[in-house]
Amino acid sequence: MDILNGFVYLFSNPTAVAFVFLAALVGVIVGAIPGLTAAAAIAMLVPVTFYLDPLTALAFLYVIGKSGRFGGSISAILFNTPGTAASAATLIDGYPMTRRGQAGKALKTASIASVFGDTVGELILIFGAVAIASVTQQFGPPEYFAVYMMAFIIISSVTGDSIIKGLLSTVLGILVALIGIDPISAEPRLDFGLLEFQSGLALIPLLLGIFVLSELAIQVEIVARGGVLKEREISDDPDASRFTLPEFRRCIPVMLRSSLIGAFIGILPGLGSAVAGFAAYGEEKRRAKEPEKWGTGIVEGVAAPESANNAVSGPTMIPLLALGVPGSTIAAILIGVFLIHGIPIGPSIFDTSRDLIFGLFAAGLVGIVLYGIIGYYGGPLIGHVIALVPPRLIYPYIFLTCIVSAYSARTSVFDVFIMSAAGLFGYLMRKVDFSPAAFIIAFVLASGAEEAFRQSLLLSSSGWLVFFERPWALVFFAFAVLVSGQRIWKKMRPSHDPKPVRPFDDLSE
Repeated sequence: MDILNGFVYLFSNPTAVAFVFLAALVGVIVGAIPGLTAAAAIAMLVPVTFYLDPLTALAFLYVIGKSGRFGGSISAILFNTPGTAASAATLIDGYPMTRRGQAGKALKTASIASVFGDTVGELILIFGAVAIASVTQQFGPPEYFAVYMMAFIIISSVTGDSIIKGLLSTVLGILVALIGIDPISAEPRLDFGLLEFQSGLALIPLLLGIFVLSELAIQVEIVARGGVLKEREISDDPDASRFTLPEFRRCIPVMLRSSLIGAFIGILPGLGSAVAGFAAYGEEKRRAKEPEKWGTGIVEGVAAPESANNAVSGPTMIPLLALGVPGSTIAAILIGVFLIHGIPIGPSIFDTSRDLIFGLFAAGLVGIVLYGIIGYYGGPLIGHVIALVPPRLIYPYIFLTCIVSAYSARTSVFDVFIMSAAGLFGYLMRKVDFSPAAFIIAFVLASGAEEAFRQSLLLSSSGWLVFFERPWALVFFAFAVLVSGQRIWKKMRPSHDPKPVRPFDDLSE
């Protein structure tokens, strides 16, 4: 079986195994720091992967993404401040449990639910990606262009609260990606007379600026206004920290349903973990016999969003591996890592790099077990330590790391300036509710979309009609119109429900 060969391939590489252990710990810690998302941490660590073999590099960042999603629940439960957007729904019941002295029980519930959901999502990835890839191997340039357009339309319509702003964010990402040399005419375009622009903009400085520097600016602004983390006492009473067997049995159907919701949302590009968490929480509250108890601090209220937001992790890789289209910001960053190591993305990857891909899947399963153990036994300690470290020590270190990472990518001071400009741009985007996730994903996909578009026109005598002569292309276009149309219809409907408050706007983690 391929996954067994993947485990053999993984454990034959001791360095990769060591980095999986390290990634599980780093991800939990990073996720628990309010504002420092897993995507931001991965962006900072991409330069480290230049010096690692492909499996080690990909496994390291992939597991950080997984454990980082869980890590956000620690600060959500202990401090009522979600460490990542993915854990925004967890605080609804998690923090009330902490106020009752049941922080230990809430953290253990979150760790078990996260492991449950992530395992379901990973199994769907393992058995689903290969099946989808066997179909997409028949695709040509018109189908791939339709896939890219579907991704652009869906991402712009579902990331953020405004469809127009999401669309503009996507268009901006495409325009920035066009900077450089035209791939066919070899003429400079959008270079503004600067020689440095002719080689195009590198992904890493943009990632660091858009996500990390802009987030630092937001967090510094919060601290400047007097925002602080207040540490909560964790009860020494064993009963207050014990997640009992009857509670676990009661949560099993909740976790299973929520995991399936999260996995489905993960397959759709652009929705992300936070959407999955709120969707699962709302569905389980609707199904509950006593919905009035939800929000007062019950284990089901923690299990539902945590199993859903972690179940997103694996399925977001399905469109990446089967179609070459990232389903999330983290998947978009991983595309860069694949390309850095000379590994082409698309359905043929299961033929050209099958051992590597199943080794990555195996690393994901090992990482799930590791961060589950770390969270179950060490969650309270991690939360306590983070509360003791003042932001004035954390933020300058992150800023210096960004400068080093941006420079080391191409040993270019110009990239440091690009990162700084991207940081200002990302900060302004967040202030006016534009979508940094849509911008970055569009930037990553734009070159592939342009290539597929031009190839389609060159290979066909039908002109633009070529995109409407292929059945699969029509299916992708129709799906994009359906999803965006449904979102527009929902936005136009009058709603009397209070809008959920989400502390972070980057939903596509």
